[in-house]
Amino acid sequence: MHYTKPKLLIVDELGYLPFEPDAAHLFFQLVCRRYERGAMLVTSNRAVGEWGSVFGDAVVATAILDRLLHHSHVLMIRGDSYRLREKRRSGLLKAAAVSDPKGSA
Repeated sequence: MHYTKPKLLIVDELGYLPFEPDAAHLFFQLVCRRYERGAMLVTSNRAVGEWGSVFGDAVVATAILDRLLHHSHVLMIRGDSYRLREKRRSGLLKAAAVSDPKGSA
């Protein structure tokens, strides 16, 4: 498998679209093959509690998370994306246009 060879494999925007069942199992196999052999950097806008719906199977999601989180460093980044922040600074987007559910910008 080609993706098992790099020293660092970056998976960006995991969960942006849900996985098909076969894709979820292939991703599990990839994680298993890289487990304790190569580093992975995974970005996602989804909380790990939502990964069952991302992979369409809570058991597969748990198995993937078990291996990914074993030797991991988790960084939680909160706040506006840099893209929205730049639009707001340039005046192309008003602060009130993007607000949190509590009503504060």
